Parts: sequence; structure tokens; C-alpha cells
Amino acid sequence: MFVHLRLHTEFSVIDGTTRIDDSVQLAARDQQPALAITDLGNLFGAIKFYKEGRKRGVKPIIGAEVWFEGLGKDASQLSRMLLLVQNHAGYLNLSELLARAWTRSASKVHAVVSLDWLAELNDGLICLSGAQAGPVGQALIQGDEARAVDAGMRLAGTFVHRFYLELQRAGRPEDDNLVAQTVQLAQRLGLPVVATHPIQFAAPEDFEAHEARVCIAEGEILANPRRVRRFTREQYFKSAAQMAALFADVPSAITHTLEIAKRCNLTLVLGKPQLPEFPIPPVNGVVMAPDDYFRHASHEGLKERMAHLYPDVVRREAEMPRYLERLEFELQTILKMGFPGYFLIVGDFINWAKSNGCPVGPGRGSGAGSLVAYALKITDLDPLQYNLLFERFLNPERVSMPDFDIDFCQTNRDRVIDYVKEKYGKDAVSQIATFGTMAARAAIRDVGRVLDMSYTFCDGISKLIPNKPGVAVTLQLPPPGHKKDDKLVYATEAEPILAEREAKEEDVRTLLELARKLEGMTRNIGMHAGGVLIAPGKLTDFCPLYQQPGSESAVSQYDKNDVEAVGLVKFDFLGLATLTILEIAREFIVKRHRGQENFAFENLPLDDAATYKLFQDGKTEAVFQFESRGMQGMLRDAKPTRLEDLIALNALYRPGPMDLIPSFVARKHGREEVIYPHPLVAEMLSETYGIMVYQEQVMQTAQILGGYSLGGADMLRRAMGKKDADEMARHRQIFRDGAAKNAISQDKADEVFDLMEKFAGYGFNKSHAAAYSLLAYHTAWLKVHYTAEFFCAN
Repeated sequence: MFVHLRLHTEFSVIDGTTRIDDSVQLAARDQQPALAITDLGNLFGAIKFYKEGRKRGVKPIIGAEVWFEGLGKDASQLSRMLLLVQNHAGYLNLSELLARAWTRSASKVHAVVSLDWLAELNDGLICLSGAQAGPVGQALIQGDEARAVDAGMRLAGTFVHRFYLELQRAGRPEDDNLVAQTVQLAQRLGLPVVATHPIQFAAPEDFEAHEARVCIAEGEILANPRRVRRFTREQYFKSAAQMAALFADVPSAITHTLEIAKRCNLTLVLGKPQLPEFPIPPVNGVVMAPDDYFRHASHEGLKERMAHLYPDVVRREAEMPRYLERLEFELQTILKMGFPGYFLIVGDFINWAKSNGCPVGPGRGSGAGSLVAYALKITDLDPLQYNLLFERFLNPERVSMPDFDIDFCQTNRDRVIDYVKEKYGKDAVSQIATFGTMAARAAIRDVGRVLDMSYTFCDGISKLIPNKPGVAVTLQLPPPGHKKDDKLVYATEAEPILAEREAKEEDVRTLLELARKLEGMTRNIGMHAGGVLIAPGKLTDFCPLYQQPGSESAVSQYDKNDVEAVGLVKFDFLGLATLTILEIAREFIVKRHRGQENFAFENLPLDDAATYKLFQDGKTEAVFQFESRGMQGMLRDAKPTRLEDLIALNALYRPGPMDLIPSFVARKHGREEVIYPHPLVAEMLSETYGIMVYQEQVMQTAQILGGYSLGGADMLRRAMGKKDADEMARHRQIFRDGAAKNAISQDKADEVFDLMEKFAGYGFNKSHAAAYSLLAYHTAWLKVHYTAEFFCAN
């Protein structure tokens, strides 16, 4: 038996083309009990690899190939070695080493680890010498045996009983000689040897695609005779039998792979969110328990909001019971789920932003449906007034982290992130990595360039690939007997000219065959547009950090899915230019107009006739969300008279529900009869004239007619979105049974269920539409009443 301890996946970015699922599948098929991932200087793919290995019964070993300084011929010479994680301590140490290498290294090109750090952070790590790229191998190749001995002894002293001399036979001219020298040195120093294979691609036929990938990264031409060729055709995923045959003369090198695999036993706890501790401020000199403070702050915040919403005391007292009932329901749900800290953290940095000249949006996404969020001033829209549902944001029947998307003024957003770093510690806060991939058109252009094909030729081929917004297009050939799918388009099937040219022209065939192998691979590392992590302690206790050369900002080495898997909580800090425009205009108003020193958008009346006249006339150039020609035409037809109309039109103006706009307009103006699916939902659907516009209306229909709880109705909405036939059949029966209790026949229940299923497919989130329509109203009001300030701010 044999275990591969060296593997570069596509996450090595510059020189790997092995896809994680393919490599784990190859190990499983060959009955290899374990497999290591050792990408160059990073753990980008570690969590995906860990999950895939566990799923397929292949023990995942986490590691990295790391650049080192201090063991070469001189201080400037770098070497590379493998570090493999044995346990949780090793995972933390490798994360810290990689984070330091990217954020503190003096090198402008590589993430380099110093020997001093290694002396401090080696616990739980096994070190493999790096073969010809390592300090021992480099010294032996250069004929400097004394330096090889010195490097070997120093490393063996650092990694006591955890250092192995690495042997490789990968088709390079120096391999056999270096193996013989390394074996002799191992015997002299009493060190174990281990056989590894530097895997760069999955199969022998992938060599050309791998070389193309290397050329793309290096800006080279594939056929250039002077190009440095660092890889061989042998660097594919070899079977255990092939590896045993390669090292039949050194059998201990094979058995040591199993020994190392047995010593590596990292277990990661995934899917358990861990929030930082929110520092509770004293109330009247007393520091409350977090849950008590959360309840106190929510009730106090609601009192403030109610005083603003209902200045008349009698009206306020009459309305208060329904608000308190909703607040109590939400508080109990949030406390039961264990998320009060999340709300307090978000409320704190939002209120800091508002108090320090950084405008914040009224809400974004389903979070605007929470009354607690409104009470804590996280959002600025009364969810009861607009019938927004808390269960669409946080479902009591499905425990998952709440997720507030927050819009900040674009120019001040970084100040809020700096505040968070100051409050929770710079080591605890970072942004999140994203992995850019080679899409179909980009793969064609990149591969064409390294094949030295003309730009005009490649551009012509790439333009034959369909480009449909919201639809994935692939160069891959459609599998036999496949059914056409709205979400995935096969380029050669959708564009017959492309298929015809591939069949007739050798250059096109060569280009497409190579591009297919690289399509979808990780091409570059970026930064998530708004995601910010706040850890309960050092970030490197969860994941390593990465910093682009020349950048000042560190990001996690895991993408948003993987940071959540390891327990980190993502907060979305998004920049919105409209908020910047509104803030500039507000400053102009305060400076230019006497008596407007306390001007604030939240105090604007929402029934201003002149503002709605602007919408009715379609004069909405530069009005947030309503500026397009199509929107302006729709507004002239619809003639909105209230915020609810703007919310509905905002939700309808998108592919799919757009077809309902003529009916919505005709019903609003009495030209078409308003028909309701059932009299029991007439009141709920009256604001949209009997048409289900929002996801929330689908949920409420399930609640009113089918007897669902709103939490259960949210589960139904999700199931409808996924179009799972078995799940839908189960829900249809539940709906029928609930409808029967309301004296609704099975035929009528099925008719309504089909209608709900149709609308669930393209219904829009009302909370988001409401929050953004409020922002649109503010923009339009400004354009009407302070035109000069509005245009100057733009």
C-alpha cells in the first residue's frame, strides 16, 4: 500500500490542474487509504479537500508546500519543503506560519517562512525535505555535502522524529542520482526516507493542459523553445502499484508513506458558528447578562421607534400591544437559537456608523422583516406597517445563522471596518478571499494566447459562445441523452456554427479541447465585495490569511463557504454610491438652507404628492432603482400613488414577473377585474391587486389556506425553488390536508398550490424591495424639493 503525500491542486493557481474531487476519486478508486493536499504556499482548497475526503472514505491529510529562507547557500536562496498537519495544534501552527509568510515576509514574490518562526511553530507538524527543491536536495545537487548534512541535522533537531528525507522519481534527469545521494545521507544521519510524487495533473493526457496553465500564469507561449520547462509528463496521479515499482529498491520509502498517514489525525469541527463576545455596556451602573441586555436594548429601542412612528400618545398606546407581541415572538426565537450576540454586534457597528458621519441604508435583503432589527436601529423600515415577515429572515423551524447585508456610504465604509478592527482586535478581523475561475470565453482567449493564435481568431471563436445573463454556459460536450436545462447551456449545442467549425477546422478543435480541460479552474485570488470576518480571538485559530503582493489588506485563505464551515461568521459591509450621494446632498441642504440644521431623511413624509408626480411622469433619471428607460415607461403606465406601489413595481421589474406588469397596472386602474385565488387571501393580496408578487405572499397563502406555520411555509417556499419532485409531492399533500380543514376542495387546493409554485419560482423578497423602494423615494423626494443639491451631489 502507498499514500500520496504531495499534491498540487488547481488552488496552487500557477502550476496545478488537479481538481479536488478528481484527485480524491482517483485515490479511492486505487484503494489508497489517505491522501494529502499540499498546495504551494496556501490552504485555499483545504476545507473542500477535507470534506471530499471524508465523503469518499479517503483520510484527508492537510498540508502545504512552503517557501523557506535561511538554509540555502546564501541568505537570498529560497528552498521549498512540505509541512503536513498531524493534529489541531499543527493546523493552528501551519495557519499561523502561512499567515505570517503572506503578511510579514520581506519577499515581494513568494510567501516565505523564516527559520525563527519554524522553531516557534513546529508542534504538530511533520516536515518532508522537499527533494530537489528543498535545502538538502539543493546542497546535494550543488555537490555541497557538508551543507546538506548541516541542513538535515538542523531540521531533524527542529522536527524531532518528525523529519523525513524525500525521494522522487518524476522523469527529471537528476532524479536517480539525487535519490542515491539522499539514501546515503539518510543512512549516515539516521534519518527516515519517504517516497513522494509531485502530482501536478490527474492523468498523462492532461500534461499539455497543465503546461498551458503554467504558460497562462507566466505570460509565456507554449511552443517557445527557450521557455523553462519545469515539469514532466510523469507528474500525474500514479497508482500505488506504479509507485511501489518505482521504489522497489527502497521499500522503506513506500512503507513510510503509510506511517506518516497514520500519524496525521486532524479532525475539524465544521458547521458550528462561533461569534466574538460582545462587550456589554453597563446600564445604570449594572452589567447585565448578554441575553438580558439584548432584551432590554430591544424594548428600549422599540419605545424610541414608537415615539417617532406615533407621536400621538393615545394612538401609540393603542398600537403598542401588536408591536410588543411581535417583538416578544422575535426575541424568544433569537434567544432560543442563540443569536442575540449577532444582533448586538451588528447593531453596535451600524449605530457607530450613523453617529460618526457614515450613512447606512434603511435595510437590504430579508433582514428588513425583523422588528428587533428595527428596534436596535439595524434597519429603518417598520416591518409591521409593510407586512414584512420575520420568518423569511430567521426561520424558527430551520436553525441557520442570520445574515444581515448592510449598505454603507461608499466613501466611509472602510472607516466602519476600521472601527470593528479597533473594537475586536486587528488579529480578529479580515475580509474574505474569492476565487476567480476561467469561464468559457476567458478560457478560449487565455488558451488561444498561449497557443500563439491570433487575437482576431480567438476573439471570433469566443464571441460564438452564448452570453446569457444568469445562465451558466460551458464548453463541455453535452452528455448523451441529456435534457435541455435553463440553468446550463452547452455552447456547441446552443451555437451550431461553433460545433460545425470544431468539426471542420483543426485549430478550432485544438483550441476547444485544451480550453475544456482548463474551464472552471481557479485563475486568480480576489477579495469578497463586502464580506468581513470577526473571529472570537485570532483569525489564524480558524484559518490562515493571504495578502496580495503590494496590498495592505489581508483576507482569509478560505472562501465564504469554507470560512462559515470552520465556524467563522461573515458580516456583509457593502458600499452603495446612492448613500454617498444622499449624504453629500444632505450636507448641501444643511449649509445652504436656514432652519434645516437637523435635516434627516428618516423624517421625510412618505405621502408627498409632488414626489409621486415625479414617478408618475417617469422623470426618474438618477433616481435609485428606477432610472432605466424601461422603468420610466412602466412608471408612466402604472402611475404609483403610494410606497406600496413602488415596492411592487420594483419587485416586478425583473425577468419572469415582468410579464405580470400589464395586468398589475390594468387592475390598479380598474381596467381589469381583480381576481383572488381564494376569498380567504383577498385581504392579504389586496395591496398587489390579487397578484402574488412577493415570496412572502406565497408563504402567507400557505399559512392562511394550507394551515402552515410561517416557518413551515418558508420551508415550502425553499422546496418550491429547488423543484424537488418528491418533496413537492409531500408538500402538496400537506397543503391539501390543511386546505380541507378550510372547506377547500382538493381540485381548488391543487389549483392554488400550482399557482404558488409558479410564483415561488420568480417571486421577489418583499423586505428587500421595500427597503430599496424607500431609498428610491428619498432620492426622488430630494430631486423634487432640492433639485440643485441633488444634481450637484450626483
